[in-house]
Amino acid sequence: MQETVAPTPPGSRPVSSGLLYGLRVAVVAQAAAIVVAASFAGQAVQSGGALVETHVMVGMVTLLIAAIQIVVAVLYWRPGGGRGWPALASVGLLLVGAGQPFSAEAFGIHLPSGVTLFGLTVALLVWAWSPGATRSR
Repeated sequence: MQETVAPTPPGSRPVSSGLLYGLRVAVVAQAAAIVVAASFAGQAVQSGGALVETHVMVGMVTLLIAAIQIVVAVLYWRPGGGRGWPALASVGLLLVGAGQPFSAEAFGIHLPSGVTLFGLTVALLVWAWSPGATRSR
């Protein structure tokens, strides 16, 4: 007699807690860096450009964090059994962030791109700390 095994429904198996923790750390670091970059941008505009170099350096840090976040998000997704959209959102963060230096002189592009970065990061931050992040795909 052959034994049948019922398939496990999606979302019933928890994802790797270590990978989820790593993703949470990366997203929090990204959020902190974006807030700091925005703060220096505002101060640079107010002071007539005195803190532009600092804003650029923090922007480079956000790109580095986004690259690390992509790696962690892909690990969370594929071997970890988690959702795939955080990896795509992380790639989006990297692409939009990489375009920021090219639009530095055009506030009509640079500012909305920064707001997009902020919004995408907040969405990832809220999701990463929600109970839905612990469920598998």
